[in-house]
Amino acid sequence: MDDAPCPPLLTADDPLERAMSHLETHAAEALSVDELADVAGLSAYHFVRQFSARFGQSPMAFARARRLGLAARRLGGEAPVSLVNLAFDVGFESQEGFTRAFKRAFGVSPGRYRRRAANPTEKPAMSDVTTPLRLSQEPKPRREAGFRVAGLSGVFGETNKAGIPKLWQKLAPRLPLPGQVSHRTFGVCWGDGHGGDFHYLAGALLQPGAPIPEGLEAKDVPPQTYLVFRQSLEGGELHPQMQAATKEIWGERLPRSGYKLGRGPDLEVYPDHFEPGVPDSWVEWWIPVEA
Repeated sequence: MDDAPCPPLLTADDPLERAMSHLETHAAEALSVDELADVAGLSAYHFVRQFSARFGQSPMAFARARRLGLAARRLGGEAPVSLVNLAFDVGFESQEGFTRAFKRAFGVSPGRYRRRAANPTEKPAMSDVTTPLRLSQEPKPRREAGFRVAGLSGVFGETNKAGIPKLWQKLAPRLPLPGQVSHRTFGVCWGDGHGGDFHYLAGALLQPGAPIPEGLEAKDVPPQTYLVFRQSLEGGELHPQMQAATKEIWGERLPRSGYKLGRGPDLEVYPDHFEPGVPDSWVEWWIPVEA
């Protein structure tokens, strides 16, 4: 298995670069996640995950930052421009909404910014991930039979995805579940169908035919073929390590893998007696592909 990170591949055939080029060209227009996903040739769910991992922001946050950067450049230019016309030109529905967004981004109102004649950076800075990452990949896709996972779920997006760990905190006191198979647990993730929101279920594997425990819900995972990545952990806090893996898997390895992503859910797989704070513990990422 290959532990070495691969260099970024930025070509015209890269689906994320196609979407970024479209975003840059049409930044002042009313773009949508679905439109950008179509340009990339991906579902909205897969597109948002890959774009956010590659560029450090959701597509809509990046588009808004780009529009505000264009507005700032015009405010700092020599040609006079009215604020109301500028707001409409860069895709806002009102001057008030534009002013609020501009002040949040730059710390001053558009009028004061114009008086200062500042020179901002147009594109948002992307943070560098310094968390150590030990990520290996199985050389061939793996076929797995279908199974049922029972647990707690929610619908998440860019504004509330930090709430996912709370599902695990609520589930932990109930484990093992009646009818549970082994001590493996699963984070099951699937698209909401539009806009990039997704369902996430924290759960455990149930025996075939076992009743769903009271207060929980179940997700049937169909037979699928997966690209399988294993992340060996360093110990310490789990969340930033998994963020680093998400960035590498969704932002770099999947877009250049040559595989078409499948429609089924993708999985986080935690082994029996998972101990995230212990060095060399591991978690696997199973990503469905067509093969």
